[in-house]
Amino acid sequence: MKSALILSAIVIVLSYFASITYKDKISEKSKNNLTKVENKSSSNYTIKNTYKLPKSLNEISGIVWLSSNMFACVEDESGTVFIYNTKEQTITKEIKFAGKGDYEAIAINDNDAYILRSDGLIYEVKNYDSENLETSKIATSFKQYNNMESLTLDRGNDQLLITPKDYDFGKKHIKSIYKIPLSSKKMDANPIINIDLKANILEDFKKKKIRETLSPSDIAVHPKTKDIYVIDGRNPKLLILNSEGEIKDVFELDKHKFAQPEGITFSTDGRLFISNEANKEEANILEVELK
Repeated sequence: MKSALILSAIVIVLSYFASITYKDKISEKSKNNLTKVENKSSSNYTIKNTYKLPKSLNEISGIVWLSSNMFACVEDESGTVFIYNTKEQTITKEIKFAGKGDYEAIAINDNDAYILRSDGLIYEVKNYDSENLETSKIATSFKQYNNMESLTLDRGNDQLLITPKDYDFGKKHIKSIYKIPLSSKKMDANPIINIDLKANILEDFKKKKIRETLSPSDIAVHPKTKDIYVIDGRNPKLLILNSEGEIKDVFELDKHKFAQPEGITFSTDGRLFISNEANKEEANILEVELK
């Protein structure tokens, strides 16, 4: 009887310590999981405002900030510039400049708009916001296989900037940015910037096919720093380049918040806006503050 009691006591003690050890392991495991979650959720940017867009802009592909609450937008399928008021949440004007097509980006220089088609053709719409608009075309060296989605105004140098999403003309590990001076409206075959996709800063983003490491869906020039911002819609991220083309920073974007980032623009005071096509969520324009 005495032996049985001693044996029972030993079993109870061992069970107690096993329970403590198990709890400690669970606690440590939970702590580790929590740390991973915190690291994943910790962000180097903040979404300050979200502006939902109507269904007619589900395929929004390019944006330009016009003034407080006002954006010029294009979408994939319609040859129309949509003027959207984020405060009133309404399209205030639709400006027809061409028929159906795959329109991917827009740039505006005062009264004139420039809209990029995916095959590299640019529509120049002079006096775009008036009844007397005039439309002409600007040819580039790009074709459909280049898959063109990026166009912006470099106001300081009086030129447009353009870059391919997929195939470029040079080495596979180089993605280039080209200029189109507004004085000649002819694309310069020599790039002004070459982005090295083998750069160490892009190591975590490298793809098996090196050219897919960066797939630009739009670009914009910061009005104050003059840095060039490149948005990647296929693998959501944001690159910041200085005027020499050096990569200053890379921001990985949360796919749940940036389902398909296709457009980027700045206000005159440097606020950053990124547009997303509709996916599981409605299409939107996000005001983003980088840290």
